[in-house]
Amino acid sequence: MKTLLMSLLMLMAVMVVPAQADEPIEVELPSLAGEVVRLSDYRGEWVVLNYWATWCAPCRKEIPDLSQLHDAHDDITVLGLAFEDTEPEDFVEFLEKYPASYPILLVDTFNPPESLGAPRALPTTYLVNGAGRIVNTWLGPVTSTMIVDWIADHGS
Repeated sequence: MKTLLMSLLMLMAVMVVPAQADEPIEVELPSLAGEVVRLSDYRGEWVVLNYWATWCAPCRKEIPDLSQLHDAHDDITVLGLAFEDTEPEDFVEFLEKYPASYPILLVDTFNPPESLGAPRALPTTYLVNGAGRIVNTWLGPVTSTMIVDWIADHGS
């Protein structure tokens, strides 16, 4: 019984949710650097929106791989969506220990972007195509290989 339960939990951890947006979405959030970042500024390229929190161990494990993805592909941008009610200084301190090469955007946990809503689990990752539509969602940890393979298999 324990084996079955663990197998189901592992399967759910990497569950892929079908596409969610027929229309382009907009997300506008402040970055840790103090500027406003708009998803529409990235039209024409793939965008990975990754909800995470400092207390989330799988989220911390994703950071180096997502940084590599962001750095290695000119047509893929990763945006980290910090979903935690904490001070920006705490994120700066955290990112000194777990550096991310991609922009970190601050999400108000009480008022998340309407187009995304609050994540059902952390990490949660949305893949947005060049037209601004969500084409895939992963609940649980994701790897750069999963994202690149999905784009290769389904992207245009």
